[in-house]
Amino acid sequence: MAEPTAPGMLRGDSPGLRLARRSLVLVALCAVLLPFADLSVVAHDPWAELGRMATGLALPHWGELSSPLQAIGLTVSVALWGTLLGVLLGFPLALVFFRSRLVRTGCAFVRAIHELFWALLFLQVFGFSAVTALAALAVPYAGIFAKVYAEILEQTPRDAADSLPPGVGRLSRFVYAELPLAWERLAAYTRYRFECSLRASVLLGFVGLPTLGFHLESAFREGHYHQAGALLWLFYLLIGTIGVWGHRRLLPLLAFASLFLLGPWPHVDGDLLWRFLSHDLWPAPLLNGDWAGLIAWLGDIPDLGPAIGNTLLLGLMGTVGALVIALLLWPLASRHFGNPATRLGGRALLVGLRSTPELMLAFIFLLLLGPSMLPAWLALALHNGALIAFLAARHADSLEPGMPGLSASGRYAYELLPRLYPGLLALVFYRAEVIIRETALLGMLGVATLGFHIDSSFQYLMFDQAFFLLLVTAGLNIAVDALARRYRPREVVMDDPCSR
Repeated sequence: MAEPTAPGMLRGDSPGLRLARRSLVLVALCAVLLPFADLSVVAHDPWAELGRMATGLALPHWGELSSPLQAIGLTVSVALWGTLLGVLLGFPLALVFFRSRLVRTGCAFVRAIHELFWALLFLQVFGFSAVTALAALAVPYAGIFAKVYAEILEQTPRDAADSLPPGVGRLSRFVYAELPLAWERLAAYTRYRFECSLRASVLLGFVGLPTLGFHLESAFREGHYHQAGALLWLFYLLIGTIGVWGHRRLLPLLAFASLFLLGPWPHVDGDLLWRFLSHDLWPAPLLNGDWAGLIAWLGDIPDLGPAIGNTLLLGLMGTVGALVIALLLWPLASRHFGNPATRLGGRALLVGLRSTPELMLAFIFLLLLGPSMLPAWLALALHNGALIAFLAARHADSLEPGMPGLSASGRYAYELLPRLYPGLLALVFYRAEVIIRETALLGMLGVATLGFHIDSSFQYLMFDQAFFLLLVTAGLNIAVDALARRYRPREVVMDDPCSR
């Protein structure tokens, strides 16, 4: 009879070992595939360019701004009404979400496509108008709200509803016994999603809609860094004061006033709209039943292997980078480390990084480092890592150390991190699907992901090809989301409302 051997360092089924294995597999896979990524720096003098950008941020030229209040007003109006429309569409779907596979599939599809891709699609019908911007936010947000609202309602205790007398209708049970218990969480998530919609509204400027992002992109592209610095400070001020001007008592007045900033409304030709939906989005051989022609049409699609490979590789790099950044940065904002001044600076850094959309960060790094996957990797890792670090620091502040006398490094490694890591890793897996969405989007900046071919197809008015590539992107996002849900830790102690 053979003697039992001692278990390996990572063998076993304890929660800590499972987390260690998942983390190491993720990091090892990224390390093995990293040589296949194009991480070259092709800029002539990136440090000088960085210095000019930093100077512009430190010394903004407010007088050079042209109609900033109009751009801010339009950004807020699009974000507010896009969120409201998403709520109106998503809430009824949430009520039947878990009872209808069709609803779940439809919601998974619409939320798997980034808001900017929806904007490119609606742009062909409604032009550069508020309808394009509102639809680009409302459609994916309807799917997001349906899923998250359904999860919140599913977790609501049923004791109050069960205590009602027999004969009470289903609607009455919901309105009087279930909705009040879930209302606080529903409202909290809606506020978080409104903050996310502000960032998305800014990004709509990158496709030509005159929100704040349009002026930001123009200023950076033309090298007007002092003007860009002023616009960035306005954006950060807008995000930082959302609790003041976005108070629930002011929202009805704000919603009414913002209606006057959304016009003029476009005239839509019904025949052209129907032709776009029924003909332009579909391959002609498919509509004609020409299967041989359809095969030839598929042969004209750009080689998707490298694009899908780059999308997955950059998504993996962004996920691992976010994990590393979160592990490094969360102590900067935690009460267990540093002093009030350093914590204030740490929180400001994390808020700035998490508030700046990935596309904007990638665009800035692209100007610094030149076209490669490196700017996109830095943008994904910094934005998502700062978001996770912010939530981890907030959770750490609710913990009380039990081993006094430890040094800062000992407190981090032996006491706080083991208690935080399950939730932190869960957030990383939550963000994986979001990172894949953003990875595809970064192709609009020239990175050879799926988004590059989608943007090119729209530019050349090949709508059938663009729609097919959007379907591929959505399928890829859904697959990554399913994989991440399977392997994320179940010991979730933190939740990111903007991750779904």
